[in-house]
Amino acid sequence: MKLINAASIALAVFTLLLTIVFFTWWAFKDQAVFGSERFDQTRWMQSAATLEQECKRGDMAYDLKENILIKGAQRDAVMALLGRPSLEDTNAIEYDLGKCMHVYHALRIFFDPNDRLMHSRISSH
Repeated sequence: MKLINAASIALAVFTLLLTIVFFTWWAFKDQAVFGSERFDQTRWMQSAATLEQECKRGDMAYDLKENILIKGAQRDAVMALLGRPSLEDTNAIEYDLGKCMHVYHALRIFFDPNDRLMHSRISSH
């Protein structure tokens, strides 16, 4: 009986630690995976057609999302900075980042009804 109680406590502690580690990783994954380089508009534009490099724009995505794209920016200004999007709809545009960490990713930028930037996020497909 004591062995079962000790095993149950050990399992509960392990589960708690695993949960903490997972959610910590989840909170910082964009910075860890996509945060290694500063945004460079020329490289960003050149990388649009690149097929050789798997994570072609991923290294610049975090800097772009956190430091360059500011809330309230006009949709036209964002598109002038980043070029033609891979996908466009009424409230968002999306830019292909390539295959990063074995998964295809994109930078999705959301706009309000007045075409002002609300927020952006890195998504996987």
